[in-house]
Amino acid sequence: MATTRRQFLALGSMAAVALASTACGSKSSNGGSGTDDKSTTLTYWASNQGTSLANDKEVLAPVLAAFTKKTGIKVSLEVIGWNDLQTRIQTAITSGQGPDVLNIGNTWGVSLQATGGLMEFGDAEMKAIGGSDRFVKAALQTGGAAGTRPTSIPLYGLAYGLYYNKAMFKAAGVNPPTTWEEMVAAGKKLTDPSKNVYGMSLAAASYTENAHFAFIDAAQNGAALFDSSGKPTFTSSGVVDGVLRYIDLMQTDKIVNTSDSQYDNGTLSVTAFAKKKAAMIINQNNADATIIAAGMKAGDFGVVPFPAPKDAKKDVASHIAGINIAVMKSTRHKDQALKFVNYMTSESVQETLGKPYSALPVLKDGKATFTTDADELKVFTDVYNTKSEPLPLVPNEDQFESSVGKAMNNLFAKAATGKTVGSADVRAVLKTAQDSIR
Repeated sequence: MATTRRQFLALGSMAAVALASTACGSKSSNGGSGTDDKSTTLTYWASNQGTSLANDKEVLAPVLAAFTKKTGIKVSLEVIGWNDLQTRIQTAITSGQGPDVLNIGNTWGVSLQATGGLMEFGDAEMKAIGGSDRFVKAALQTGGAAGTRPTSIPLYGLAYGLYYNKAMFKAAGVNPPTTWEEMVAAGKKLTDPSKNVYGMSLAAASYTENAHFAFIDAAQNGAALFDSSGKPTFTSSGVVDGVLRYIDLMQTDKIVNTSDSQYDNGTLSVTAFAKKKAAMIINQNNADATIIAAGMKAGDFGVVPFPAPKDAKKDVASHIAGINIAVMKSTRHKDQALKFVNYMTSESVQETLGKPYSALPVLKDGKATFTTDADELKVFTDVYNTKSEPLPLVPNEDQFESSVGKAMNNLFAKAATGKTVGSADVRAVLKTAQDSIR
């Protein structure tokens, strides 16, 4: 999640050349490993799942140490923030010089698959990690285009929910919302600019967050971002109206602080919520750890599904969110990398990491450990299983996130200065984004 990037398909030929050159002297592409376990050090790029990069290192250190003790395989860990991860992956695929194993946002699965830079999980590879049947089917589908062999495997499951401050809601005499209209009404009642307190906080400068809500709000309107042939349909009325509805939380409804137009990651809005500067946030279930780390007690907040308008065409509350784990095709340590993937997706490690990372289980029979709150567990599990749809499983999905998300960043910035953002403005920037898709 970064600056100028996402042109994975355009880099396909360059990646192929790079991979071919690095394949010389590497046995990985043909199913072997150049070293034995005890003399192998895997390089692992982990995504930022905890409260900070340092926190991730603390969480993962004992897990990786246990893997080394069990197998003899050492792991060199680097945790990379979301604003840099996709650029780093792009560079690694282009050059053929990168990690052995890496985490990816599962929405990037098809885009990265199309580059040819990631190892396919065929029958032998699937067998090495315990088989495909143990994974939640919808989660596994994010690893590649329909009818193809996946190039990434589910690692952490996530879904969006609407977090609310119980005490603030009680003091204002409002109930947790079940519709968009109720959410806005509650937000207005809870907003007091004189105290710098707002009904909601958004990561309005995060293009990834904005792209996700472009998808969700459009889906609530019954609109799709791509047609059946894979062509973008960003300028359809359902998409335009959905994006404007989201921008209006700041512009028209005024339940979001205009300073949120500078919030370029979800941690900032989560912190505002934990510090009682906002009564609501829309976040994935991994927000729990950050909320608590920022000083809020677990019992002080509740969660309900992100609500759709009363007249919504679909009751969509999230995309099928999460993190996948992949192996670089250029690795010299394929056998060891597969052992690591098998380990990281094992039931015991899933349970161990589920709590600090507030992750939903990606295994069919996995035990959820991300919270002891039965109500919260039910909300997120129900959303993940019944109210979520996958982001478009097309090779240029990554370009959608980048182009539309950044366009929305600019719309929020414009609204924050007091300039009016109307349907025509939204349609114009979405047309530009649509025309950029290749």
